[in-house]
Amino acid sequence: MNGGGSEEAAEAVAAAAAPVEAPLQLEWKFAQVFGERTAGEEVQEGSKFVDCHRSHEYMENTSYDSQYCDSMMEKAQAGRWYSDEDSKLLYNAMLIGSWAFAVDIISAIEFDRTGDHLATGDRGGRVVLFERTDTRDHGGNRRDLERMDFPINRHPEFRYKTEFQSHEPEFDYLKSLEIEEKINKIKWCQSANGALFLLSTNDKTIKFWKVQEKKVKKICDMNVDPAKAAGNGPLVGPSISTSSKPYTANGGCLDKPLGLSNDFSFPPGGVSSLHLPVVVVFALIYLISGSNTYYIFVIQLTSIETSLVPRCRRIYAHAHDYHINSISNNSDGETFISADDLRINLWNLEISNQSFNIVDVKPANMEDLTEVITSAEFHPTHCNMLAYSSSRGSIRLVDMRQSALCDSHSKLFEEQEVPGSRSFFTEIIASISDIKFAKDGRYILSRDYMTLKLWDINMDSGPVSTFQVHEYLRPKLCDLYENDSIFDKFECCLSGDGLRVATGSYSNLFRVFGCTDGSTEATTLEASKNPMRRQVQTPSRPSRSLGTLSRGFRRGADNSGADTNGNAFDFTTKLLHLAWHPTENSLACAASNSLYMYYA
Repeated sequence: MNGGGSEEAAEAVAAAAAPVEAPLQLEWKFAQVFGERTAGEEVQEGSKFVDCHRSHEYMENTSYDSQYCDSMMEKAQAGRWYSDEDSKLLYNAMLIGSWAFAVDIISAIEFDRTGDHLATGDRGGRVVLFERTDTRDHGGNRRDLERMDFPINRHPEFRYKTEFQSHEPEFDYLKSLEIEEKINKIKWCQSANGALFLLSTNDKTIKFWKVQEKKVKKICDMNVDPAKAAGNGPLVGPSISTSSKPYTANGGCLDKPLGLSNDFSFPPGGVSSLHLPVVVVFALIYLISGSNTYYIFVIQLTSIETSLVPRCRRIYAHAHDYHINSISNNSDGETFISADDLRINLWNLEISNQSFNIVDVKPANMEDLTEVITSAEFHPTHCNMLAYSSSRGSIRLVDMRQSALCDSHSKLFEEQEVPGSRSFFTEIIASISDIKFAKDGRYILSRDYMTLKLWDINMDSGPVSTFQVHEYLRPKLCDLYENDSIFDKFECCLSGDGLRVATGSYSNLFRVFGCTDGSTEATTLEASKNPMRRQVQTPSRPSRSLGTLSRGFRRGADNSGADTNGNAFDFTTKLLHLAWHPTENSLACAASNSLYMYYA
């Protein structure tokens, strides 16, 4: 028996030491799109003159609707100008259309922990919620599901759930500063009692929202026939009867013999068409003109509708002098952090008038400032640990148990600069725009302007893998600096199983990379209904695994300014925001004002 046990142990060790086969490359397919732009419709930042042929909710609250815009655009196209007033109205129509398009641009996107809900924020300060429907449709026990004659594993389907205005434009009178309503970040909190909770923030103010279903009772009908009631003469206003006259169960008065009414007679036993309600909330007694008879009109409540009611429970304000770039929930479910350029504050969800400053990188003399905080994230399982990135390309891991003010970091992750490679753009493109912890907390994914880097928190000598996102832009850095595109902040995300990473690029493209040992997966997808339309050929050279201690380098893009189909890259359209489903291979991407969803 001992020998058998030794053999089993040896087999287990050999199996653990054997290289893990790299997963197959995923084939991504289109699932859904919300708010897709029509053909020829352009969304340009800062442009006031765009075609306004679509109807928007924002126009419903103004004196100019979509029909007004369409009529004015027809006049312009036909060249029919009647007066200077027409010219002014056309400008207003175009202005409204451009404003509606601008505020529709998605600025934040986030799945909840279960993946059953998705939230997006836009530049207009709105938060839009979507809920998954395919899992609800296939509910039931396993035996019933096995008997079904159609496949269960369909692509995830979401539907619009609700939306609400999270932030409004404000003005700081002390600093003479306008505060945009644009949503910078959204984070889901733990749900309770069927209610959804989430945090949303703009540049200065964080809000804690509760979205809950409430049943609303509506008046369905009354227990009288309107035609017969009208025959008795016009109804006077409601009045409460104080008469002591006896009444029958159906509203007849026993003071007068049946059938002697001036305009209407009750047959013996009452009117058969008169239905009394099952649920009586209150009764209104109306006086009928031309008669001393009183009739009771009972209003019955039988229609009960369910509506989603968003409510702002807390407002966390006046704690940041600079623009908030990150918020992150703690695993303890009680606290969260908010970060701006120089400080990170710790909040309790139940206390909105007090926060604790745990990181402060502001120097005594601002002229000595060399770097700023660009992103911050709590560890997914350890409530005492957090990481934040800087504009110099470094990531600091902080343990809040060490001291109340975490100016000293536990670990520093940064890549050493290659001698002789420094240029004017080195520090700019090294700035980290986003960091994300893997689900198990072992790895940190960071995104700078040109690359994705994967870091092992147990190894601070350098990233374990580096993925080139758009290397073809390197010769164009000067042009990108001139038009400020070099300062774009791209987000990144990891799959729930930790086998793949994703980030966005220009021309509404996004990249998916495999990060396991021997994986050569480097897929280029376009945010459209045909995501594989613009494939970029990638080298098949294998890259290093996560467990290798030396730094690896992954090249996943070509060096040209056009794809293999000859399509020129468009630097004005960019995919900044995307999120990976926490348990499935499903991606949600925000391309301008459209939300695209893909599955594999």
